[in-house]
Amino acid sequence: MRILLVASAFNSLAQRLHAELRDRAHSVAVEVTPRGDDVRDAVVRHSPDLVLAPMLRAVVPRDVWESRACLIVHPGPVGDRGPSSLDWAILEGAEEWGVTVLQAEEEMDAGPVWATARVRLPRVGKSDLYRNELADAAVDAALTAVERFASGTYTPLDQRTLAPAPGARTRPPMRQAARRIVWADDAVETVLRKLRAADSQPGVLDELLGAEWFLHGGHAEPLLRGRPGELLATRAGAVCRATRDGAVWIPELRARTGPGEPRACKLPATLALAGRLPALPELPAPVPSPDGAGDGEPGWSDIRYDERGPVGVLSFSFPGGAMSTDRCRRLLAAYRAACDRPTTALVLGGARDFFSNGIHLGVIEAAPDPAAESWANINAMDDLVEAVLTTGDRLVAAAVGGNAAAGGVMLALAADEVWCRSGSVLNPHYRRMGLYGSEYWTYSLPRRVGTAAAERITREALPFSAARARETGLVDRVVDCAPDRFTDEVVRLAGRWASSPAAPARLAAKKAEIERREAVTPLAAVRARELDRMRRIFFDPEAPYHALRRAFARKQPAPAPGPSPVR
Repeated sequence: MRILLVASAFNSLAQRLHAELRDRAHSVAVEVTPRGDDVRDAVVRHSPDLVLAPMLRAVVPRDVWESRACLIVHPGPVGDRGPSSLDWAILEGAEEWGVTVLQAEEEMDAGPVWATARVRLPRVGKSDLYRNELADAAVDAALTAVERFASGTYTPLDQRTLAPAPGARTRPPMRQAARRIVWADDAVETVLRKLRAADSQPGVLDELLGAEWFLHGGHAEPLLRGRPGELLATRAGAVCRATRDGAVWIPELRARTGPGEPRACKLPATLALAGRLPALPELPAPVPSPDGAGDGEPGWSDIRYDERGPVGVLSFSFPGGAMSTDRCRRLLAAYRAACDRPTTALVLGGARDFFSNGIHLGVIEAAPDPAAESWANINAMDDLVEAVLTTGDRLVAAAVGGNAAAGGVMLALAADEVWCRSGSVLNPHYRRMGLYGSEYWTYSLPRRVGTAAAERITREALPFSAARARETGLVDRVVDCAPDRFTDEVVRLAGRWASSPAAPARLAAKKAEIERREAVTPLAAVRARELDRMRRIFFDPEAPYHALRRAFARKQPAPAPGPSPVR
């Protein structure tokens, strides 16, 4: 079928549906727009058999939904209506929710139902849920609805004949008044629900150190205590703030700006508070025991290392998958420490949600000299990727539990094998940010998919489903499991890998291959060629990268990226 995807942003769910529908041989066009009138124009241009809206804030015009089928993917169960469905479910502590694919009609979210799916809600942030459990359910429901529509025999169900799910009802948009944290009264669990329900947008508006900020993300702290609202410590760019009965870590802040002012960038909390932050202790990350048992009640950290027999697991989870210069350097230090351990295999990644999206465009945009910070960040990424590429004394598996893009995909490709969760989406390209790219991609990508395919992938700049990535050679194994099972699954696979009789021969072959590579294609030469292109882009004030980065970091309309920097 000819399917038109319409969305207010080409977000993770829209990308995944685009990839999954193309995998099933549908012809898929995409219209990204904040306006309903643009949907009408897109329908005229593409003349689709079906319009599918996975994330649309605008109202579909009446003449569009009267003339052809328009299906809306609503992140709530039957009977739930309103634009803040998932926010309310998280804030109210729902343990189970749903997704409904319904037909567009005059009344919002009230049309006939084409498909539904249930969603379990673990205690994680809204954006994590949206990209994982909810996306899994939404894709299942949307594909079912598409199949039913294509059959020509299915009649959607009138909502008035269906029993609403528990807790489902019509609710208004969630405003900041409902999200407000009362530090003197709210317990840790209440604070976490409010923070999770606002992650990553819109954040929780709060006052801190004499200014207004949107708080993004939240993690419980098991030990620290203080006066409610007081800042207690820092760790890995986050600040720890006391509640009535405990404390929470807040990784990121965004300054509130006035009318007409550019939107501020979302930044690591300590960077956002630079110049305001009082002297606070910087606490090291909690150290797990070598047998993987942990210390009973571990505190939050964005980088963790565990050992389970012959397998080391270096997991990391950075908000938005963004890896700033500091995050790259800290992860590199942790990687080197992991390589000092007596293990046979090392799992890099394995956490749920984002693997990596490459350099941190927000930190770069907010820097006094964005070009210089871009240069520092890409070199720090290259240092990390080089360390993985040159690891010759153990087998390394990149475990991609969530989405990955740009330099994050190339970081994964540096490993001996790439294991990807079935719900992940990969974007192995840089063009949409006006970049040529580095992270040794001109070596790693052709090595896996061939020169012609590498050229096509980076030129077309389309998202890959996990299944398609496996067929193409980008990944070696697709792990079909729920998001919260991924870590255990990859550790189990790595244990079998490390104890396999073939492991010693595989390791010997790896060492020999590293020596051959350096004789034929020295990594230093690969890096120099890539960075020469990147330097010219970074330090050219007219390069499209700067306007594209600014639009991305400040949530402004993006200009066209122009021709691909890939030659």
